[in-house]
Amino acid sequence: MNFTVKAVIIAAAVAIVTLSYGGLYTLEEGLQAIVVQFGRPVGEPVTEAGLHMKLPFVQEVRRFEKRLLIWDGDPNQVPTKGREFIWVDTTARWRIADAKKFLENVASEEGAQSRLNDILDSVVRDQVSSSELVELVRSASWEVPEDEALKEIPKEREEELKREIARGREEITRTILTKAQKIIPQYGIELVDVRIKRLDYVESVREKVYERMISERKRIAAQFRSEGEGRSAEILGTMEKELRQIRSTAYRQVQEVQGKADAEATQIYGQAYNKNPEFYAFLRTLENYKEKTNKNSVLILTTDSDFYQYIKQASPRGKN
Repeated sequence: MNFTVKAVIIAAAVAIVTLSYGGLYTLEEGLQAIVVQFGRPVGEPVTEAGLHMKLPFVQEVRRFEKRLLIWDGDPNQVPTKGREFIWVDTTARWRIADAKKFLENVASEEGAQSRLNDILDSVVRDQVSSSELVELVRSASWEVPEDEALKEIPKEREEELKREIARGREEITRTILTKAQKIIPQYGIELVDVRIKRLDYVESVREKVYERMISERKRIAAQFRSEGEGRSAEILGTMEKELRQIRSTAYRQVQEVQGKADAEATQIYGQAYNKNPEFYAFLRTLENYKEKTNKNSVLILTTDSDFYQYIKQASPRGKN
């Protein structure tokens, strides 16, 4: 009897231990699980975190993420509708929507990434090759620059800048997302968002673009220099014109002042002459001799010269 009771107790203990380690499992927050029996999914996906049961030994648990996952595609060289070859780098966000279907079709996240590579790369290539480059880099809300901003733009590029955008980058990415979403659900995947991270010219095209940019900058610099030289010539011409006017005005004022001074001097000389004609004549004679002689001059006077007569009259009486 005691042996039987002990055997039952031992068997119960073994069963409890086996059930604890092989028949129970925990599911962490942010994960979902599929119970697999002999490699085949059993039941519906378990999405609630906590403690769950399964058959020991014959069943196992496959855990998958419930949170958003990242897909980053490899940059691809794709021609646009205008035959410009560009590098396109795309990224996406996705989640496992149906863990059972996901396990049956792609088995793991690595398999899902590979399938996303095929699907998204194909859809992105189709959309890029059917779109103009200007639509890939601009939004539909693009506004044409004002006339002031277009002054520095070459004439051949004005038409490109003023071109209306039919789709725009946002609509192209929405189209990529919509088309990919129609294909991906069969794999138990929900595609949440797709974005174009970067667009760039391939090396050969990039060099040509750089050369064109350099040429445009040189042309604009030459235009600025030409306008500066023209403005400089205009300023110098205006300055010379103003300077001539100032000199002409100053010369006219000088002549007017000198004329007034000469007139006043003549008037004063006239008044002085009227008061004493002989003294005025004597003074003018002295001024003439002063102007025509210096300290080394020798003055020879004849007896009939006016100056001699003035000196003779000015001498004391009785002396010659």
